[in-house]
Amino acid sequence: MISIREAGKLDITFLPAIEAAADSLLTSINGLPLQVPLPAGASRIELAASLQLLVAGTPCIGFARLEEVDGGAHLEQLAVLPRHAGRGTGRALVEASKAWARDHGYPTMTLSTFADVPFNAPFYATCGFEAIPVLSPALLELQRHETALGLDRIGRRVIMRAVL
Repeated sequence: MISIREAGKLDITFLPAIEAAADSLLTSINGLPLQVPLPAGASRIELAASLQLLVAGTPCIGFARLEEVDGGAHLEQLAVLPRHAGRGTGRALVEASKAWARDHGYPTMTLSTFADVPFNAPFYATCGFEAIPVLSPALLELQRHETALGLDRIGRRVIMRAVL
């Protein structure tokens, strides 16, 4: 059983390393090596300022960062140490994030991810997320921000939503 809890101050010091390790799995998309480097990850200050920050395990082996977009919860980031991938940690973090959002009155949860990476959009679809065909102004702004970061040059992006 994977324990999920709110992040403490000490946990936050480890999260950038977890993010960097998780990002190392994105060495290729559709079998082609990445031609563009991934943008720098969130700083400890950004992580500490999150709407909610959940971690898996003690010491933590993964985390979920939640923000608010369009009056709904937004899964800004999910990262799991690669050596713990495929063991249900990511799914446990997503489900705990959805439960937290539901308990705090959010009607939906959105996220933005790579469409063609098996452990991204296809994984989130198994967690109840569906691609959003028409984006709200706030989600369009999120998409523009990601484009400015260069994420769309790495791989096709999709914004997804789950009804809570």
